[in-house]
Amino acid sequence: MRLLLDTHVAIWALVSPDLIPDRIADLIADPENDIYVSAASVWEIGIKFALGKPSAPPFSAQDAISYFTEAGFISLPITAAHAAAVEELPPIHADPFDRILVAQAISEPLRLISHDAKVAAYGSAVLSW
Repeated sequence: MRLLLDTHVAIWALVSPDLIPDRIADLIADPENDIYVSAASVWEIGIKFALGKPSAPPFSAQDAISYFTEAGFISLPITAAHAAAVEELPPIHADPFDRILVAQAISEPLRLISHDAKVAAYGSAVLSW
């Protein structure tokens, strides 16, 4: 299975795996599955880390790249086709990072893993809890 982790899930997989239910953690750990992290997630981490808010990720975007690589996650670039696919999505979610992740999941195809109920509303492209 080809899985795309949303930003929170990618961070939790590294620093708070206890926040991920066993059935999802098992999918991420299964060596038969390809686990992707989008450039959009690295971008989102960079923005939030630079703002220094209390809810910011616990590491920088540059560190995220290293940590994701060490974890064996595959980097997924954002293509023009991904960006164009966003306009086909219904306006369920306004967050641009989540919208590009959904568009990437549908375009590739991948299954997006997210804990966000609004993202889960996009349907079968999303695995959620």
